[in-house]
Amino acid sequence: MPVETVLVCVRPAEPAADVDPLSGAVSHRSGSPALTDADAAALEYGLRLADAWSARVHVIGIGGPESEEALRIAAALGAGTLRVDAPEAADLMADDRALARVIASAVGRLPYVRLVLCGDGSADGGTGALPAFLAHELGAAQALGLTRLEVREGDGALVGERRLDGGRRELLRVPPGAVCSVEAAGLRLRRSALPAVLRAARAPVESIVPTDGQASSVGAVSAGPPRPGRPRTRVVAPPDGTAPRDRLRVLTGVQTPHHAPELIGPVDAVKAADALLEFLQERGYLNAPARADTPRDTPR
Repeated sequence: MPVETVLVCVRPAEPAADVDPLSGAVSHRSGSPALTDADAAALEYGLRLADAWSARVHVIGIGGPESEEALRIAAALGAGTLRVDAPEAADLMADDRALARVIASAVGRLPYVRLVLCGDGSADGGTGALPAFLAHELGAAQALGLTRLEVREGDGALVGERRLDGGRRELLRVPPGAVCSVEAAGLRLRRSALPAVLRAARAPVESIVPTDGQASSVGAVSAGPPRPGRPRTRVVAPPDGTAPRDRLRVLTGVQTPHHAPELIGPVDAVKAADALLEFLQERGYLNAPARADTPRDTPR
């Protein structure tokens, strides 16, 4: 039976700059592009899942020849490597959609890809949209922004955990072939043995160059006028009152009469819609009065 592959997509970034707190002078750290914390977490998850599935890890890196040092970190851990030759000055690095097309074409070289892992963001000005574009190009399911990813004991299902608003968590069952992006979330990449590091330092890194057809998609994304991500349901007027205490009373609603919850039913669809319209009118969501088509004689 052919060995399955866990694909990890990384985007090595330049070392962060140092800013003097007194003078404000900016100095750049010397060194080659390195793995970001999110990419290192994706690689660590890939290694763990490969151990659980007896699979092979393959890492695709995005960048110029200077990014090969970061890929050799993955090679020292036993992963296969492939570099997408996108120099720093190339427009391809600024278009996640074009990058996704290039990576999707490279995925076809790898047999039996069971899972694709990415970091949830990059440190070189990326938008974090690359995993979503990649899932679209591959026609695969996506699970983005995961804080944990593991194989569940018993049925062997792959389960991911995602952070929600209000301190909640969401558990997702990830199907085979999906594209997942992970946060660093305190996960550290394992260390490799010294002999493996020395072998990887001398090993060549395979690279591919985007074709003209793939590079021509750069700039295909158009920007429209800005708008809120979550449109407001209604316009909220500023609180009445000149004194801060009066405005706080209005904002907190301590002097506003509240209606106790009511249970209506069981009723038919017409009466249920009538009750909903009346509720929205009482709370100011509807300007026009609710029109009752049926008499309100239903017990509450």
